[in-house]
Amino acid sequence: MFFYNARVKTWDAIVIGGGIIGLSLARELRKYGASVLVVERGEPGREASSAAGGMLGDETLAVLRPLATASAEMYPEFAHEIEDESGLKVDLRCEGALLFLAPGHAEDQLAGSSPLPAPLAELEPALAVSGRQVSFLKERSVCPRALTAAVLKAAHHRGVDISSGTTVVSVDVAGGRAVGVTTNKTAYRAAKVVNCAGAWAGQIGPFPVPTRPVKGQMVCFAMPSREFLKRVVRAPEIYLIPRSDGRLLAGATVEEAGFDKRTVPDTIQTLRRAAIAMLPALESAHVLEAWAGLRPGTPDNLPILGTTSVPGYFMATGHFRDGILLAPVTARAMAQLLETGKSEYDLAPFSAIRFALRAA
Repeated sequence: MFFYNARVKTWDAIVIGGGIIGLSLARELRKYGASVLVVERGEPGREASSAAGGMLGDETLAVLRPLATASAEMYPEFAHEIEDESGLKVDLRCEGALLFLAPGHAEDQLAGSSPLPAPLAELEPALAVSGRQVSFLKERSVCPRALTAAVLKAAHHRGVDISSGTTVVSVDVAGGRAVGVTTNKTAYRAAKVVNCAGAWAGQIGPFPVPTRPVKGQMVCFAMPSREFLKRVVRAPEIYLIPRSDGRLLAGATVEEAGFDKRTVPDTIQTLRRAAIAMLPALESAHVLEAWAGLRPGTPDNLPILGTTSVPGYFMATGHFRDGILLAPVTARAMAQLLETGKSEYDLAPFSAIRFALRAA
């Protein structure tokens, strides 16, 4: 039971979860002048956000595409602001992506793709792919680790308070509305609480949501040279993402494995072999690291955004594979909702209440 204590420090808003979504939202709320506390169970940005690939394409479910497209278009300005406030680079790359289709699957061609601007051998000489239909996607990519570190520093710069290593035990309700949170250490008070806890969001009340962890394993190579691969490669069996610092990411699996974040040697070897099949020179490349992350999944693979049936309690979670992409638009839409009561974006398809309605 919650007991009010006037001596407990209060904020205008408490954000549960210090991943890219929570940190971006907290920073955006500060633009409105709101005082904000981020409560993170571990170290900010070290869960799904830092484990992601960072592709910023808006090829997603039709109902999500307007938000995805808006967010992709916001990225250059978003990245510029974050870099300016943090003094850190986020490695936003604009070289585009190559989309390889499986043989006999021309119908899988994505809307928005176009013919290659030049022969494949000229664009990416290191690729050894024949007999595959390939097209070009005009999309960006970003380094999620660099981005999350920069957003964290930018949030600090704007005056966001952050409590790390603090697990939210409950969202406290008094008089029928949210009034703050209780953690494993203390209690914090705010008139508005936003659940941005990712794969852990469903473990926090008072409004239950069916989020779950979806495991993804990745492997990272040291490229033979900085120009070894310039563009992102998307193929049914693997995707390859070059970084400006000479790293090359290959991934990623989609596994229902609960909260198990361990890498599996056989799985990492499968990813490595798939990468080498497309880029033979990787056979002798040094593997820098391998990791696994837990994406926040939902039953319909759509995020959960907006209000709940508990006044003052909001949700911004369940972004699955699109958390990095959707960070700018989620921050803007949710900040507008918290501060003005409405958003310029249609959040109705992503309401948390949809699950209760379907169950009924």
